[in-house]
Amino acid sequence: MAEQVFPTKGNLLNAQKSLALARLGYELLDKKRNILIRELMGMVDKAKELRGTIDSTYAEAYQALQRANITHGLVENIADGMPVEEGITVSYRSVMGCELPKLAMPEKKLKLDYGFKHTDINIDKAYISFEKVKRMTVKLAEVENNVYRLTNAIRKTQTRANALKNIVIPRYEGIVKFISDSLEEKEREEFSRMKVIKAQKTNKKYRIKR
Repeated sequence: MAEQVFPTKGNLLNAQKSLALARLGYELLDKKRNILIRELMGMVDKAKELRGTIDSTYAEAYQALQRANITHGLVENIADGMPVEEGITVSYRSVMGCELPKLAMPEKKLKLDYGFKHTDINIDKAYISFEKVKRMTVKLAEVENNVYRLTNAIRKTQTRANALKNIVIPRYEGIVKFISDSLEEKEREEFSRMKVIKAQKTNKKYRIKR
């Protein structure tokens, strides 16, 4: 590729600028990748913690539901009367250009949406347990979505950084070397030519004086 570039000082300056820009771009991408990786590691730790907690919470909730089913038969009618959660909101924060969602579920006073006449404490425990499950599921969805987005952003950043490091930077380094070597060779040739011309003029003056 370098051999196709005409060796002029103008092209050398352009190649040097492009090389400097490529190196700067690589440094910035490398910093971005490191920041994203640190953010990802924190999210992965949160996800592990949440998964461990949510598994036990789900187990408690289903045990409570099973006890409620045993004491009251199927509680499908009660379940159908539960309100649909519509209070979840989504906002975003940017980490090095990667948009990460943040889910928010407003805190509210726990309200039992069924009567007490035909229910008992087992129904209450199941309701409270699944309320905890709902909130933890929202948080886990947020964290796992962030992990997915960060992983994609890191992969794209790594691909671009590798392209600069392994293709673009070596290419411009080759161009700069080729042009520099060619210009140095031309300078040496010009210097040698000027020495020959000078020697010829000196000899000519010497012969004229004789």
